Amino acid sequence: MPTPSLFNKLWRRSLICAAIATSVIGLSACQPDTTNAQQLAKNKESDMSKMPTPYPETRKGDVVDTYFGTQVADPYRWLEDDLSEETAAWVDAQNALTQQVLSQITYRDKISATLKSMYDYERITAPFVEGEYTYFYKNDGLQNHSVLFRQKDAGEPEVFLDPNTFSEDGTVSLTTVAFSEDASMVAYMTSTGGSDWREAFIMDTETKALIGEPLKDIKFSGLSWYKNEGFYYSSYDKPDGSELSAKTDQHKVYYHRIGTAQSEDAKVFGHVDSEKYRYAGAGVSEDGRYLIAYGANTTSGNHYFVKDLSLENPQWQVIYDQDGVDVDWVTSKGDDIYLITNLDAPNKRLVKTSITNPSPENWVDVIAETENVLSISTVGGQLFANYMIDAKSKVFQYDLEGQLIREITLPGVGTASVNNGKIDATKTYFTFANAITPTTIYALDLATGEPTVFAQPKTAFDASKYVSEQVFYTSKDGTRVPMLITHRKDLVKDGSTPTILYGYGGFNISLTPRFSPIVAAWLKLGGVYAVPNIRGGGEYGKAWHKAGTQMQKQNVFDDFIAAGEYLIENGYTSSEKMALSGSSNGGLLVGAVMTQRPTLAAVAFPDVGVLDMLRYHTFTAGAGWAYDYGTSEQSKEMFEYLLGYSPVHNVKEGVRYPATMVTTADHDDRVVPAHSYKFIAELQDHHAGDNPVVIRIEKDAGHGAGTPISKRIEESADMFGFALYHMGIKSL
Repeated sequence: MPTPSLFNKLWRRSLICAAIATSVIGLSACQPDTTNAQQLAKNKESDMSKMPTPYPETRKGDVVDTYFGTQVADPYRWLEDDLSEETAAWVDAQNALTQQVLSQITYRDKISATLKSMYDYERITAPFVEGEYTYFYKNDGLQNHSVLFRQKDAGEPEVFLDPNTFSEDGTVSLTTVAFSEDASMVAYMTSTGGSDWREAFIMDTETKALIGEPLKDIKFSGLSWYKNEGFYYSSYDKPDGSELSAKTDQHKVYYHRIGTAQSEDAKVFGHVDSEKYRYAGAGVSEDGRYLIAYGANTTSGNHYFVKDLSLENPQWQVIYDQDGVDVDWVTSKGDDIYLITNLDAPNKRLVKTSITNPSPENWVDVIAETENVLSISTVGGQLFANYMIDAKSKVFQYDLEGQLIREITLPGVGTASVNNGKIDATKTYFTFANAITPTTIYALDLATGEPTVFAQPKTAFDASKYVSEQVFYTSKDGTRVPMLITHRKDLVKDGSTPTILYGYGGFNISLTPRFSPIVAAWLKLGGVYAVPNIRGGGEYGKAWHKAGTQMQKQNVFDDFIAAGEYLIENGYTSSEKMALSGSSNGGLLVGAVMTQRPTLAAVAFPDVGVLDMLRYHTFTAGAGWAYDYGTSEQSKEMFEYLLGYSPVHNVKEGVRYPATMVTTADHDDRVVPAHSYKFIAELQDHHAGDNPVVIRIEKDAGHGAGTPISKRIEESADMFGFALYHMGIKSL
């Protein structure tokens, strides 16, 4: 990549969050752009569909847990066993029922065709130079995975790595790619079936011949080379039982020397009790001088260490070694080290320190904290400060002394991201997008700051017919919350428009304006797409995040409910025409809101959700989410709070819930599918309505990242057809 990532700066986010850009839900149909939602209303039939057949029988066990003297039944505990033949048979029965329900929807092929038309455009990434070649990724449109190309000088581009050839069905994807110092070798990782467990391959870049045997069982890891000798990676010991659901607790860093067996890999960090962390990683600075390591036990806050590799016998030095603060590497110059942190700065600041004494008392501000959230990229010895202002970007260029050079002119209001680059670069690239502007790449001259269009996609989406507006609404406790609402310019606000309300609300993740082919298809239909920036996210810094954590988690649900009420009160939609959607932590959001306010929306899509809040921390790396959630073992008060909103435990007998399609995948080893299995079992047992509550379980897929486009289109067509049908629209 453009610069060696010491380790993914978004590593904490990736542990919980699906790839938001690809999992954002939309809706489409094969209607011309002149179609408005009001025309669809004419197709409404007076009666809603009824379940075509009884739900599959789900055996109830007699497991009862005791928390602080309170007994809690867990009748579907057996569904946590993903190796069980009984669970496998149950999955097949549920999928068969779901397909029977979906078969009533005769227009899914039309929806699928429109989804394909919105996806079918060439997409490339910004180029980056490694050795004698310029590399870039490209997708022709409907390829399951983007292909990595390379080009020498003015020659013709050639395929370097094509993940579409890794498997016949597209279920093996390419993840991390890292080049050695002189780019003579590359290490890359693959994921099978969407699992977070990876294999790493080493290849000679000139001959494309593989070197040695692949490295196995790598998880939550980057790849960081030291010169041309080897690279650092992270993993866990293989768990007992199922590798897709068993708890993983101690993350360890290894160094693999080229030409040796994986069994000989050196233990670098995290192997002893004094360095025991749930998440750990290490990487080398661009100049090869520093080895940096982090360790963390939750997805917020980390411990940070550095080793000066120029010394004969380097030892770890502490940069920061307490819980609750985020520290990330930015760059280095000689003895100077640049870090971005939220220590004493909830909106983050850029600091400089020295390898001679890197502890916090010696940190000096280079770019001080402001009222807006800061992120930093670096290229060519320059700093680019990206400020998030009401979830929208502003970018400024600084030198390494913190002197402002200029503001970068952006093409509009939206989300910009400046690529990191090498120290000797004279130009870089940035991307820009919003809800109606497909991601465009701009080249940026570092000397002049002048941006020029490098790659602008040509899509079938006509942005001139749509508008994306930011509104502010008031939540239950008086908090002012922003929301982006996107729709056709000729929308009539009479409450009849099909609307998707999408949310996340956790883990310091910010939902900034972005373009999605799936959302574009929904807009083409004439629907409204609304994304509120609810608490728990990072849009307004650490305070906004903390306001949606642990015993303040109800704020997140209240913000989402208030967003739905705003859309109804202002005529965008009605309860009968609204669907709630969210993935991962957003799946929890939907599960909690639909059980607290079952009449808010007609349809609910809890996707790969964290739904059993009493036991989430017992699976894979789930214990690391305790900063946001707390755990049922933490205290009596925390247990009672979690029990009060846990979706699995709050499905009530005799309540009519929205038409619900829970979605999950059998290889999801981040939020294990047992969450979804137990939730749908409770819904099917207690739901009083005749509208369906079903589950769609994707085979050979995981938490979202690396999902082939063909599977995304199939799932989206099913979901969008389900939504329209249960909003009363029976034909298109």
